[in-house]
Amino acid sequence: MPVAVAQTAAKALPANTMVQLTPEAEISSKKINLGDKVGFAVVNDVTDGGQVVIPRGSHVEGAITFKTGKAIGGKSGKFEVTFEKITVGGKTYAMKGTHRQEGKGNTVAAVFGSMLVSGRSAVMLPGDFANAFTNEPIPY
Repeated sequence: MPVAVAQTAAKALPANTMVQLTPEAEISSKKINLGDKVGFAVVNDVTDGGQVVIPRGSHVEGAITFKTGKAIGGKSGKFEVTFEKITVGGKTYAMKGTHRQEGKGNTVAAVFGSMLVSGRSAVMLPGDFANAFTNEPIPY
């Protein structure tokens, strides 16, 4: 009697899958430098075919690839994070995408009868959201 052999095709979460992230700690244009590594956590489970492939809380590493500090003259601070990699089940996979954060509004203060206009630092806090994308399939 022939024996049936079950064949399972390797399943993988496709590249270019969007993943919503939040910073693991405050990121401020006043405290970061170009090239600094910053950590993010995955906000929601990422599923494929009903199976969780990337669990909520998975660690994503990004790097600061653009930065301006708080400026005089009403210009606000800015920074960009470029997402590099995600760790899932002890393995690391490539990520892609960039998030730009800008300081909100201008601060105007009177100083000794003259006006001083300064921008605000760009700050990203845990609970703020950014989107990144898988840059390669993630098998499961």
